Amino acid sequence: MIAQQQGQDADQVRDRTRRRARITTFLAGLVATLAFFAFFPGLPHVIDWGAILTSLAVGGLAQRGCQSWMTRTAKKKTEGT
Repeated sequence: MIAQQQGQDADQVRDRTRRRARITTFLAGLVATLAFFAFFPGLPHVIDWGAILTSLAVGGLAQRGCQSWMTRTAKKKTEGT
């Protein structure tokens, strides 16, 4: 009974960590892309809908990459033990 509860606690901690990492990665990608469009020399310094949509897409791709990386790392840890 106790081992099952500890396993559930570990799963909750892992899920919480993954969720926090995915949110952080999405926001980092979003902000980095918006900053690129706002401050990169040679580009118009106007944030338009194209820049916003591109930033959302980059944030989503960063989130997907982070999720994939975390899943791959978890599988390697499981196989190693």
